[in-house]
Amino acid sequence: MILHTRLAEDCLIVGRFPLSVLLLMNDARYPWFILVPQRRNISEIQQLCKADRYQLMDESCALSHALREGFAADRINVAALGNVVPQLHVHHIARYRTDDAWPAPVWGRFPAAPYARAAREDVIRRLLCSLPEHARANFSAT
Repeated sequence: MILHTRLAEDCLIVGRFPLSVLLLMNDARYPWFILVPQRRNISEIQQLCKADRYQLMDESCALSHALREGFAADRINVAALGNVVPQLHVHHIARYRTDDAWPAPVWGRFPAAPYARAAREDVIRRLLCSLPEHARANFSAT
């Protein structure tokens, strides 16, 4: 599976679920992960077959759970916009009432603040440790 150029430039690959590649947005302002279903020429969720839609929802819920549990987020923002990147991808962002963009959306508010290596590793570790057992069992780290 080839990632859209913008995703490849802005994100780091964390690993793979059965359907989706898990990415970390390289912006330390927010714990921000992205699921990219490994299907060619798909830009909208409804284009996935039923089994893939169910799998994407399962992966999305597991990721949302991990963000809430691992990061004590006030809200989890989940969005599949595709206005800039046509490849289907679903953002999952842990939001806090104290974050830089609250309560507005995070897109375009501030330039990205890239992770330092130790902080990036900590965010990934916290997320993976917080995944529900069934999701952890079906996840492979890269």
